[in-house]
Amino acid sequence: MTPRKTCPACGGSDLRALYHLPAIPSQSVVLLDTREEAVAYPKGELTLTLCQGCGFMFNATFDAGLVDYSSTTEESQHFSGTFNRFAKDLAAEIAGRQDLDGRLILEIGCGKGDFLEELVDITGAQALGVDPGFIPERLPGAAGRRIRFLREYFDPDRIKETPDLIVCRHTLEHIPEVGRFMEDVMAVTHGRDDVQVMFETPDAARVLAEGAFWDIYHEHCSYFTLGCHARLFRAAGLNVTKSYLAYGDQYIIQYAEPGQGEPHAEERDLETTLALAEAFPARIAETRAFWLDKVQAAHSAGRATAIWGGGSKAVAFLTTNGLGAEIGHVIDINLHKQGKYLPGTGHVVSAPAALAADPPDTVIVMNPVYVEEIRTALADMELRPEIVAL
Repeated sequence: MTPRKTCPACGGSDLRALYHLPAIPSQSVVLLDTREEAVAYPKGELTLTLCQGCGFMFNATFDAGLVDYSSTTEESQHFSGTFNRFAKDLAAEIAGRQDLDGRLILEIGCGKGDFLEELVDITGAQALGVDPGFIPERLPGAAGRRIRFLREYFDPDRIKETPDLIVCRHTLEHIPEVGRFMEDVMAVTHGRDDVQVMFETPDAARVLAEGAFWDIYHEHCSYFTLGCHARLFRAAGLNVTKSYLAYGDQYIIQYAEPGQGEPHAEERDLETTLALAEAFPARIAETRAFWLDKVQAAHSAGRATAIWGGGSKAVAFLTTNGLGAEIGHVIDINLHKQGKYLPGTGHVVSAPAALAADPPDTVIVMNPVYVEEIRTALADMELRPEIVAL
């Protein structure tokens, strides 16, 4: 596929390719019923490319035709107590910034609706959630609790009422045309200057600094630092009012409102981003080699290795380094993932109880935020393997 030549965020052409994967699963949180289906799952190309003008990174060879979010996917992290505490605290923070009692919240990319339900409960607001992957059966009684859902892709022409708050969490990184998307977000404000906006997006500066190849995959076609996130919003006519890192410094939380303010303090990160990008090819090669050597050495020595976390990170961790039999178990507490197969490698996702019957020597945790939660779960099964986190 011919790489894109202009930046989707600013339109600039001063681009630099940083990292290339010729064939990786086109979707990583899809639920697959058989190993054969998983191994044969369609693949896409990835060319991580930096715009040296605005600091935005994107997959210049992203193929949107390979991605279907209305298919059976499972992205929810709400089976984790750690994540639920974070989500509740974030909902409380949002509620504390704006009186939403009786007002309207629009969540673009609401997933299975858990966070929107929490917001409605804590604020007394009405809500509209938009997501092609929403499953009504997962949120019983929502219609009677002032929540409506559009099971479709976001289209500003379909939003007839002006929301008082627009929420968009872990969706922007899936949007290839980010500049156009922000124009659509602005369209649903219908010219009102009091509409509040809150976005949550993975932080790409950490990915660059750590060489975190497990956080780079096909459907994540857009990557943001705090600075380029703020620049994108300001270019769209939004004044950033607050921006910070959360959840182990993995997520960008950004609040904004319509208006043309001064450049946000976070926008001074371009020089740092360019330096991180300069070092990134060597850094990611080093990180990949470290984990490949660690897993292969353990396998050669007859030591059993499991990974905990059966989502996108696991798929990227396994497929990027071509790991197969070296990993004995993939564990996830999400009931909807269990018994399903990971695209690319065909590993089956199991419940934690699988480790009691086949104890591992090492558990690789896909997200360090969950280490203590996982350590407790293992101890409850009287298991004390080596625990290492990405």
